[in-house]
This record gives sequence, C-alpha cells and structure tokens, in this order.
Amino acid sequence: MNAAIEKAVEHEHSDWKYPLILEEVYARIAKELGLQFDRDEQISYGRQIGDWPAFPDTVAAMEILAKHYKLFVLSNVDEESFGRTCAGPLKGVHWDGIYTAEQIGSYKPDPRNYEYVVDRFQEIGISKGEIVMVAQSLDIDHVTCTALGFKPGVWIERKGAIMGGNRKELEDQGLLELGAAYASLGEFATAVEKAFAHE
Repeated sequence: MNAAIEKAVEHEHSDWKYPLILEEVYARIAKELGLQFDRDEQISYGRQIGDWPAFPDTVAAMEILAKHYKLFVLSNVDEESFGRTCAGPLKGVHWDGIYTAEQIGSYKPDPRNYEYVVDRFQEIGISKGEIVMVAQSLDIDHVTCTALGFKPGVWIERKGAIMGGNRKELEDQGLLELGAAYASLGEFATAVEKAFAHE
C-alpha cells in the first residue's frame, strides 16, 4: 500500500521535495486506515529519510565496486536528505555523481530522470551503452531502463525487502530484461571482485 501511494503522490506533486512527499504519504495511509494522526508525527515521518540505516553490507560493497567502476546515484530523495544519508549511514561511500529528483524536477520512474543521467554522462564521455543500472526496484528502475533501451541491469533482490513487482510476471510481459541478479549488494561486489581477479 505504501509504495502505490508514494508513486501516486510523486506523480501528483513532482515539484515537492521528498520529505513533503512522505508527509503526504503518511496522511493518506492514516486516512485509508481511519486513523487520526499528530502533525508533529507526520513531519517527523517526512524528515526521517536521512536517518534510515543502510543495509549492513552496503558500505563495504560500495568500496569494492568503486575500485572497478564509476559509481553514480539516481535517487528520488532531495539534496538535504541524501546529504544526511551520505554523512551518516553511507559515510565513506565514494560517488562520482549524485542526481536527485530535486535536481531533475521529477520522480522516477519518469523517463526524464534517466534521460537526465544519460545527458550528464555524455558530458563526461560515458555513453548510454556503458551504463548499467544496479537497483532493487523492479517496476521503477529496471522496467523503466528496459523500456528506454538501457543495457540489462543488475537486480539486487534482498529477500524480505522486495520493492516493486514480480520478476517472472514482468519478464513474461516483456517489460523486464535483467543481466544478472544477486541476493545482496555484498554478493554482487564479491562476484565483481572475483571476476576482476581472474583477468
């Protein structure tokens, strides 16, 4: 329910910063459940994104991947929230570029977000054919990248934290093409390290 409501709010209010999106999501969920809510709690919910913990393997995995690839993030959050994430849960992770919904003016899965990245990459000599999406969200990131003709991406499945869609159903509908799938970012980083070790 939360994901569907969030997508609707992002579509309706693409000019809102992410904390405001979450505040509205909170209000709509409360309304659907017939619950009263406190305005301070609603604001707190909207502001918590920068404090969400990273998965335990994320920082170490990113350090491995940074040895072999340029790393960019395309995020639906705002500048301030992602800055807090980088200073806290993702401290130590190197990014070669950070692109947010606030910068772009729309939320994923709007094609403009991905096209924005392609344009920025071309400015630094990286072609669309060299871009590989590594993400957990099937119906937002991977389906959109498939539709836009990107290389098949890497799905980080993370059982128990599923985001957006059923792999088999999406593949059967021709909406999804993946290059690889791993249970975690750490597993993917280990596979990358092994591959480079054999070169």
